[in-house]
This record gives sequence, structure tokens and C-alpha cells, in this order.
Amino acid sequence: MTALTLSTSSAAAVRADAVVVGVAKGAKGPVVAVGAEAVDKAFGGKLAAVLETLGATGAEGEVTKLPSASGLKAPVVLAVGLGEVPAKGDGYDAETLRRAAGAAARALSGSKKGAFALPIEDPADATAVAEGALLGAYTYDKSNGNGGSAKNKDKKNNGPLAEVTLVGGKPRDKAYKAAVERATALVAEVNRARDLINTPSNLLNPASFAAEAVAAAKEHGLKTEVLDEKALKKGGYGGILGVGQGSEAPPRLVRIAYTHPKAEKTLALVGKGITYDSGGISLKPAGHNETMKCDMSGAAAVFATVVTAAKLGLRVNLTGWLALAENMPSGSATRPGDVLSMYGGKTVEVLNTDAEGRLVLADAITRAGEEKPDAIVDVATLTGAMVLALGNRTFGIMTNDEAFRTTLHEIAGEVGEPSWPMPLPDHLRKGIDSPVADLANMGERMGGGLVAGIFLKEFVADGITWGHLDIAGPAFNESGPFGYTPKGGTGAAVRTLVRLAERTADGDLG
Repeated sequence: MTALTLSTSSAAAVRADAVVVGVAKGAKGPVVAVGAEAVDKAFGGKLAAVLETLGATGAEGEVTKLPSASGLKAPVVLAVGLGEVPAKGDGYDAETLRRAAGAAARALSGSKKGAFALPIEDPADATAVAEGALLGAYTYDKSNGNGGSAKNKDKKNNGPLAEVTLVGGKPRDKAYKAAVERATALVAEVNRARDLINTPSNLLNPASFAAEAVAAAKEHGLKTEVLDEKALKKGGYGGILGVGQGSEAPPRLVRIAYTHPKAEKTLALVGKGITYDSGGISLKPAGHNETMKCDMSGAAAVFATVVTAAKLGLRVNLTGWLALAENMPSGSATRPGDVLSMYGGKTVEVLNTDAEGRLVLADAITRAGEEKPDAIVDVATLTGAMVLALGNRTFGIMTNDEAFRTTLHEIAGEVGEPSWPMPLPDHLRKGIDSPVADLANMGERMGGGLVAGIFLKEFVADGITWGHLDIAGPAFNESGPFGYTPKGGTGAAVRTLVRLAERTADGDLG
């Protein structure tokens, strides 16, 4: 991953391929932001005027490169837009700094070093810039479609920016040092999730995903338990088995746990891990299955979160449940109309085999509840209905506790992940009644994302606080990159879940 350092040197004195400065959108044109004073001085105080001549406005995410001036060690100046100039006395919010740093890091792809002289006035600003730069520098190049042959690598991929130096940071200040260490640990795991999501399904199946979790657990002192198809059958995990029985790659349920000796609270995180979703017998139409390698994004997020908690030494117990299966059509696949006996004894009539995520989650949620955690949060690319409701960049939040829903929404906003609280209307529950089972896996078409949440709620044990994050929209970016978000797997929800773990460790579960 891209290296990250702090520097007290002037932006003019740092040797780098480029020096990154911020430029805001002022009432009369672009305005050079705090942190760029030394660079502006090298341009005789005319940097804003030069940028305006080149077409820069200061609009958020806008990137302008220009040759350096005499007195600067870096040969290139990269100005990145910060949006509107903040009100007097206010600084730039964290998400603005993250996105600006991410856009700059992407623009410096292939470079050895970038000196980031963006507005850093306190450790929180340093955290935001560090996170944005490291997230934006991400590139995926592990797979080339044939198992990784080097000769087939994309020649246009120059690799990520190798090193980021934060100008204005204080390397001897404990708060700044902690900010950088946290950002480095967190982004490494977001990028782990991105790598898993971007891995083609012929290279990542339930067994190999489980092996990745076991390897990481050994490295970071975590405990794991992997249930293979025989153990799942013996334990009665009908949902996971039913979804995976049509594939030659059998399913797995992975438990990966981090514990702290002084922890007072326990969180259980459950992730949907469909390593490829064809829809099963209810086959997806053409145009809807090309990116279905990303249907394990929830499990990737849970996996990454548990490892991050271990790296940060959070004072919380965190158990991740990865419900892994491949949903394929075959002579052995579950059929519409079949009835599955779920873990815990409830029966489900499968009306649509493409509503499979809720089936694997239901088994895992029930199992997680047996350990009596203080809260369960599941995360999944669950429904296209949520994408229709909230678009491609916002995930939905559903819970059985209004205060917890508010907490999750606040946390997501704090870390820069757009989300929206969604209801679980009682009147939609009747739609999942079944004449041949305890419930059906489909209900009313309208409000389908809410129906999925209502289905999952049926498997939450009494007295346990539960939240559901439907990340179907933001988990995989099919359009061009923006800010610190790459094309492809995004690692959505990792930062929200890590912040939830941090707040829980601090006694603020909500």
C-alpha cells in the first residue's frame, strides 16, 4: 500500500514529484487555501491568478496541474478543488478534505511521491487527508483474468502513488502520529475488501474466501471457525446450503473473532458473501449478472472490519460471520417453490432463488444471536430495490431500534459514507406469509428493500439490538472514479462499521 509520512517542512522544501495544494471557489474566482502559502509565495502571490488562467475555478474535485515555480523542490504543482470557501472562522469539513486528497492521489498515479499541502490545522484534518490520499491511491492489479500472468497486465496501469507526505503534520505529536497510524490501518483493510470484491469469481469462491480469512486470522491473532458443507448439513444450516447446493463450489460459514481482555461490549457483524450470483434457477436477465462477483461485498466489509479492530486494539469484542455461497443454476439447485429448513428451525418457502442473500444471512443472524451479543449488524448487497430508492452512492439502514438507527446514520455521516434511515412497516409483514412454510423469501414487489429487512428481522433473537445495512448501491462503482472512490469494488461500510466498533469501545453504542 502507499506509504504515508508526516513532515514539518515547508511545502516549498519537500522533494517530491508534485506538491498538492488546495484551491477554493471564491466569489471573484479561485482562492488558494491554507497550507499553500509557501507555494503561492514562489509564484509571487499570483498562484490563484495563474490557476484561473488555466481554467481552474476551485470546484470540488477539480484537478489542475502546472509547472513549478523557482524556489520549489517539486517540479509540478497540482491544485485540487475544495469547493466553496468556508465561512469565516470555519475550516473545511473532513469529507471535503478526503475527497480532495483522493482526487489528487488518483491524478498522481504512477508517481513516486506526492507532498500534500492541503489545509491541516489539527489531527482530525490530518486523518481526513491521510484517509483520502490512501483511499484514492488504490489500484487493483492482482488478477488479469487468467490467474495473474504478468505478461497480460494492463500497460495503462502505472500503479498507485508510492508515497504520500502530509505537509503541516507533526511527526512528534502523539495525536498526529495516532491519526496517521489509524488511517493507515483502516485504509489497508478497506483496500483488502476492495481487492476481494474485485477478484473474479473463478478465482474467489467460498472455500478460497474462507482460506483468506483463516490466513489473516493467524497473522493478527484472531480466532476462526470454518463450517464446510458437511458441518453445515449436520448443524441444520438450510439457508446457506439451499443457496449453495446448485454450485460445484460448496458453501462455507466462517466465524472470525477479535476479543479484548478489557472489553465490556460485544458486537456481532454478519456479512452476505455470495461469491457469484447468477440468480440460480430464477436466472438474472442479460445485463444484470456481469458484476455479480461483487455480491460478497458485505462479507468482505465484515472481514475487513474485524481485522481493523485487531490492528487498532479496540476495547471491544467483535465477531464476524461470513455467510459464503455461490448461487448457480444446475440440476441440484434449489427450485422456486422449494421449502428450506433454516438454522434454528424456521421454514422458508423459496419463491425466487434470486432472493438468496436473505437466506444465507438468516442462518448467520440466528447463529450469531445464540452468543447473546449486545448488537448484531448485518451488511449486504441485498436488493436492487434499495438502489432504485437511494441511488448508487447511498446505503439504506433498517433496525429494530430507532435510537440505534439514528446512531448508525450519524456514524455513517461522520466517516463520509452516505446513508439513509429506512422504515420497516408492519403492513408489509403479511406479504411474506406462506401457506406451506413459516414465511416466504419474497413479499410485495413495491418496497422490496424494506420487505427484505422485515424478513431478516424475523431471525433476530428477542432482546438483541439489530441493524441492517443494504449496500447494494455503493458497494460496486460501475461508472468512473470520483474523489477517493475507485471504479469497481469500493469497500463500502467498512469505515462505518469500524467507527461503530470504536464508539462501542468508548461506551457509546447508542
